Amino acid sequence: MTEPVIIKKYANRRLYNTETSTYITLVDLAEIIRQGRNVEVVDAKTGEDLTHPTLAQIILDEEGKGAAILPVNFMKQIISFYDNSMQTILPHYLEMTMDVFQKNQSRIREETNKALGTFSPFSQIQAIQQLQRKQVEQMQHVMGLFNPFMRPAAESDKDAKIADLEAQLAKLKSGK
Repeated sequence: MTEPVIIKKYANRRLYNTETSTYITLVDLAEIIRQGRNVEVVDAKTGEDLTHPTLAQIILDEEGKGAAILPVNFMKQIISFYDNSMQTILPHYLEMTMDVFQKNQSRIREETNKALGTFSPFSQIQAIQQLQRKQVEQMQHVMGLFNPFMRPAAESDKDAKIADLEAQLAKLKSGK
């Protein structure tokens, strides 16, 4: 298992990716997760683990966009498990079930790609998504060339380092 990407969450709700030394949005964080990366979200000041509530927020945002994948009855059932003796068992069961689902999904994709080759809808989707990512990156780069208000990476790195030092200073002042 690879080392997790550490995301610091500041009091102003900004997220800072310590791996790339950049501020990111919840949408960016969701994309990191979709890439299969392991992430941990921590409070920049206290170091408290905020991964669970942050991931729940991403799910709520996605559900609110109309991309609802959680059926209402399923959510009601989950709610009924809170403060229930099964509460400790359910997370492990759901995790195992999702692992099996992902493995089966991967097998189906592999078998379809083997059988249909370049005619496979999965290979086409992956190629289109990769092309779209490259186009977005290129467009952002081009727009950055014409936008005098975009700051170079070095300046944003400097701001992030200053924010990190301010957080450390506040921690030292509070005596923790």
